[in-house]
Amino acid sequence: MNASSVLARIVLVDDHPLVRDGLRARLEAVPELRVVGEAGNGGEAIRLAETLAPDLALMDVGMSGMSGIELADVFHQRFPAIRVLMLSMHDNLEYVTQAVRAGASGYVLKDSPATEIIRAIEAVLAGQTWFSAGLGARVIQASAQKNPLERLTPRERDILDALADGLSSKVIAQRSGLSVRTVETHRQNLKRKLEIEGQAELIKFAVENRRRR
Repeated sequence: MNASSVLARIVLVDDHPLVRDGLRARLEAVPELRVVGEAGNGGEAIRLAETLAPDLALMDVGMSGMSGIELADVFHQRFPAIRVLMLSMHDNLEYVTQAVRAGASGYVLKDSPATEIIRAIEAVLAGQTWFSAGLGARVIQASAQKNPLERLTPRERDILDALADGLSSKVIAQRSGLSVRTVETHRQNLKRKLEIEGQAELIKFAVENRRRR
């Protein structure tokens, strides 16, 4: 980041206080990043998201109670504007693909250098994806072998079906108990995951792939 960058607000989610302390120390060395809250479990993280509306959640995969992957899915459905970057000790491809399917924008290993974690945060905040060395190619290869619909979360699939029915974002929001802005964010995520450019193409895809009822 540079001096003209907008200040990014981050919450740390990890059930080990010492890990959070280490992360805070690393991130506080970057003027454009501000840690605005810490959570030791899923419930605390959800409350922070509701009250602080951060830009990014740096989230541990292996937490007791609600796992980081389950929490990422909650964030993706309820707070789609908050970017999620997973942090893990494990380079298991299944964990990575589950995290991506849950809505995470990146996956970085805990033993990565501080510079890489900061680069990952910057990339995710810029709307890009980031994976620790070696993981990205494996994720792309695995994704290429799957139906693109399998990349969608249950909420995204529901919205895709609603678009196929010709419903507007306002109506979808009312029926789903979401804000219009949240629905619009989901629509943008759908285009990104399905590699579709415009709204007309998205609706066409939705109609062609409507689930049978």
